[in-house]
Amino acid sequence: MITIKELARKLNLSTTTVSNVIHGKTHEVSAATIERVEKALVEYDYVPNINARNLAQNKSKIIGLAMKPRADKSSNIFIDPFISEIVGGIEKTVREAGYFMMIYASDEMNDILKQVSTWNVDGLLLFGLLGEDGAALRRKYKKPVVCIDIYNMVCDPPVYTVGLEDEAGTYEAVKYLTDLGHRKIAFMSDDIIGVDRERFRGYKKALADAGIEYEDRNFLKLNPWKDEVEKSLTSICETVRDFTAVFCTSDLYAVQLIDKLIDCGIRIPEDISVIGFDDNPMSKYHRPGVTTVHQDMEKKGIVAAETLIRLLKGLAVEKSVNQLPTRLVIRDSVKDLRKTQ
Repeated sequence: MITIKELARKLNLSTTTVSNVIHGKTHEVSAATIERVEKALVEYDYVPNINARNLAQNKSKIIGLAMKPRADKSSNIFIDPFISEIVGGIEKTVREAGYFMMIYASDEMNDILKQVSTWNVDGLLLFGLLGEDGAALRRKYKKPVVCIDIYNMVCDPPVYTVGLEDEAGTYEAVKYLTDLGHRKIAFMSDDIIGVDRERFRGYKKALADAGIEYEDRNFLKLNPWKDEVEKSLTSICETVRDFTAVFCTSDLYAVQLIDKLIDCGIRIPEDISVIGFDDNPMSKYHRPGVTTVHQDMEKKGIVAAETLIRLLKGLAVEKSVNQLPTRLVIRDSVKDLRKTQ
C-alpha cells in the first residue's frame, strides 16, 4: 500500500497538504491541488492506515463487550433473541459513532479477566456478570466502563449502569393478575439473583399489597439446561394445578411452560393463566399470545453504548444508574377470574 509520504513525493507536494485533502481539511488548499490528490488516491488505490492514525492519537477506536453467559442455559449465548437485540443496538451505535466493537463471551470469569486485562480498547461494556464478578473486573480495568443489567456492584473507580425497572414492571404484571381476581400466583424462574431478584421483589410486593401471603411453594424452579428442561417442566406441571396463574421471568420460559401445559391437557388461559417478561417476538406470535412485560432490548444496548461514548468524549452523563421503563402488554394468556366468581 502506498503511504501519504510516498504519495506526496510522487505529486511533489508536502505530506501535510496530501493529508489535509484526505481528511477533508481543504480550506487552504487550491481546487487544482485537491483534484490532483483525489485522482492520485484513486490511481494508486490509497487505503488509510487507521491503526497508525489511532496510535498517533493514543486511541484504539475500539469498544469492548465482555459477556458472561450461564453455562447451564445455553452453549451459544447469541441464540437468545434478547441477547441479539441488545448486541445489535450496541453495534449500530458504536459503528455510527466511528468506533469498532470487540466481543468476548465466556462462562468462566477467569477467562474474561485474562482477556479483558490485555485488551487495548478505549472503553468496556459488561453484560451478564454478577455484581462481584463485575467488581473484580473493574479492579483490573481502569478505563471507562458501563454495565448492562448488573446489580449491586460496589467498586472503585465507579461504573455506570444501564438497567430496567424490573421490580416495577413485575409489580404491574402481578397486580394485573390480582386485580383480575387471582390469589394463587406462582413465580417461575431458574434462580433469584441479578435481574430475577429484582423481579422477585416486585412479585412479592404485589402479593403483599393485595393481602396475599407468600409461601415458599409459590416459587417454581426451572432447570433451563437443554438436557434437563423437559424433566423440569414436567415436574412443574405436576404442581402448577395448585395455582391459577404463573408469572415467568422471561417470555422464553413462559412459552416453554405454556407448550408443556398444553401437552399435559391444561388449557391456557381457561385452566391457568401465564405472564412472561421481555415482549420478544415469540410472545407475540405464539398462540395463545402471551401477556408480558415489554422492555425495549435494542434501546438498552443503544443507551449503554451512548453512555460509554459520552464518557470517552469527556462529556457529562446525567445519572450513574439509568433504569429504562417497562409497560404491560395484554394479550390472550390471562383469564379474568372476576367473571367466574
